[in-house]
Amino acid sequence: MPFRRTVRTVRTLTPLFALLLLAGACSPKPEHKASGDQTGSTTIRFATDWKAEAEQGGFYEAVATGEYARRGLDVKILPGGPGSNVPQLLASGAADMGIGSNSFVAVNLAQEHVPVKAVMASMQKDPWILMAHPDAGVNAIAEMKGHPILLSDSSLSGVWVWLKSRYGFTDAQVRKYTFNAGPFIQNRDAMQQGYVTSEPYTVEKQGGFKPRVFVLSDEGYPGYADLVLAPDALIASNPKAVQAFVEATAAGWKAYLHGDPKPADALILKDNPDMTQDVLDQARDKMRSYAIVDGKEGLPIGTMTEARWQAQSDFMAKAGALKPGTDIKTAYTLQFVGKLSPRPGE
Repeated sequence: MPFRRTVRTVRTLTPLFALLLLAGACSPKPEHKASGDQTGSTTIRFATDWKAEAEQGGFYEAVATGEYARRGLDVKILPGGPGSNVPQLLASGAADMGIGSNSFVAVNLAQEHVPVKAVMASMQKDPWILMAHPDAGVNAIAEMKGHPILLSDSSLSGVWVWLKSRYGFTDAQVRKYTFNAGPFIQNRDAMQQGYVTSEPYTVEKQGGFKPRVFVLSDEGYPGYADLVLAPDALIASNPKAVQAFVEATAAGWKAYLHGDPKPADALILKDNPDMTQDVLDQARDKMRSYAIVDGKEGLPIGTMTEARWQAQSDFMAKAGALKPGTDIKTAYTLQFVGKLSPRPGE
């Protein structure tokens, strides 16, 4: 089973690319404008950050069950893959909305004054993890200090910033992670990044053992994941479409995790021939058991809070990863999440 992506961040943007984003995000896009009659619909080309998978299940469910269509949207999912760059797709006009893998993406766009905002957080808890061998003698993240840690290049400018700030890890511990389970499986002393919904299952199948799993969000990491990004131009020109997308997506996630996931799974398997049903099933189970989408605070699916964003900003500033004067509130807007329904059972 191929490894899925773990974390993608935008640490810094070249001046030229920042200008491209500014120009692209502000340029008019005909499909942003809804038809004026009752039968018209607004087309939203929605770019994901990886191949179709359970971690995108809410979006696929909303397409498959008509949640978007009932709200006047014609949503076309544009699957990502290795090298996906959602901000660039938004800038070029190739996509209207898209996934920001984590809070770093939105904050770093804000640092470059790019007019794109997070309008909802599909995952209340970032599923990012570190794994250890069960017999490595590591019982807490703090005990990983001094161990080699397999990390992707993009992680170095993302979650690694938090880990170094919180636990005093050093760059000397870093080993390159190439999305291959072999080096971790073969090295008892190594740690490895991953998603709780993916890599542990792969290691168990390939290595024949269950790794120790440490979920960063359970250790105080404040970031969201699978954020929905929208250009300021779309937010200003068609807020009804953005609101409809947010509400339909929240409904899609509720149905995918607590209802019948088969409609979404069918579309995911169609879009990603490498995906298998057992991987989808275990990922969905993990999202439920770890409260990845629902969260544990009783807040609506998709919600965001100023406190969480401020916590993200504070640790980035402390770690020297936030430009002085950056207005964190330009990274997100809460105008669309206030009308979301409570999570199931509350």
